[in-house]
Amino acid sequence: MNEQKTLAEVVALWKTDKKQYVKKSSFSAYVLLIENHLLPSFGEQNLIEEAQVQAFVLQKLAQGLSQKTIKDILIVLKMVLKFGAKHQWLTHLPFDIQFPTDREKYNIEVLSRANQKKMMLYIQEHFTFRNLGVYICLSSGIRIGEVCALTWEDIDTENGVINVSKTIQRIYLVEDGLRKTELILDTPKTKNSIREIPMSRDLLKMLKPFKKIVNPSFFVLTNDAKPTEPRTYRAYYKNLMKSLNMPELKFHGLRHSFATRCIESNCDYKTVSVLLGHSNITTTLNLYVHPNLEQKKKAIDQMFKGLR
Repeated sequence: MNEQKTLAEVVALWKTDKKQYVKKSSFSAYVLLIENHLLPSFGEQNLIEEAQVQAFVLQKLAQGLSQKTIKDILIVLKMVLKFGAKHQWLTHLPFDIQFPTDREKYNIEVLSRANQKKMMLYIQEHFTFRNLGVYICLSSGIRIGEVCALTWEDIDTENGVINVSKTIQRIYLVEDGLRKTELILDTPKTKNSIREIPMSRDLLKMLKPFKKIVNPSFFVLTNDAKPTEPRTYRAYYKNLMKSLNMPELKFHGLRHSFATRCIESNCDYKTVSVLLGHSNITTTLNLYVHPNLEQKKKAIDQMFKGLR
C-alpha cells in the first residue's frame, strides 16, 4: 500500500493529471471550487466520512450557496477521492448526501410580449452593432458568451441560419497560489450547443446588407477584430434596458423570453430543446413547460367531455 496522503496532496497530483483531459474552462471551474470550498474544509484530512460531508453541505446551504453549486462541489470531491483511492493514497468511503426538500417555486423571468415588441422595434429604429446583439438573442435564444463570440462568417444569409460553434468567457486561473483571470474563446459547453438556428425574416432583412460589406472574420458585436467580453456586454445591456424603462431583467432573460415565445407558439418541445442547445429535452421541460391556469382548465374540460 502506498503512503497515505492528505486531500490537499492528492488534489495537487489530481490537477496535473486532470489538466490533460478537460477543457481549460472546465479545469478552472474545478480548481476554483477546490480552492474556495474543499481545501479549507478537508485539505488536511486523508479520510472523509459521510457525516462530515453532510455537515459541510448544510453549512454551505446556510451560507446561501445554491443546491446546484453544492452538487458541483461534491462532484469534484468525488473525482479527487476516487483518484486518490485508485492510487491507494487515501481511503474513499462512498457517501449518500441528503438535501432539504426545495419547496421554492423556480420562476423564470421573461419579457412580456409587449415589452419584447417594444425592444425589437427600438433596435430596428436605432441600429448599432451592440443593439443588434440583443435583437439576435431575442430572435435565437443564444447565450451571452455565444453572441459575444459570433463573427460575420457565422451569419449565413444565403441559407438564413446562424451557426453557433464557439463561446467567449472569462475564466479564473489559480497558479502557484495566485489568482488571475483570462478571456478565452472556446467551443460551447456541450456538443449539443454547436447548432444551426434559422433566422426570422426581420433579422435576415436586417443582416443581409451588412453581410455584403463586412469583414467575415470580424466579431458581430464590435464589427472589429477584437471582441467584447460578456461582463462588458452585460453592463451595456443593463444600461439599454434602463434607458428604455424596461423591467430589470437579467441578460439570460432574453434566452428565457425566446424559449417562452416558442412554447407559446405551440412549437414542439424537442425542437425548442435543439434550438436552445440543451443537452437533453428534460432541461427544456423542467424550465419552460409549466401549464397556465387556462391550459389546466382546458385539460380538465377535455377529460370530462370524454367521460360524458
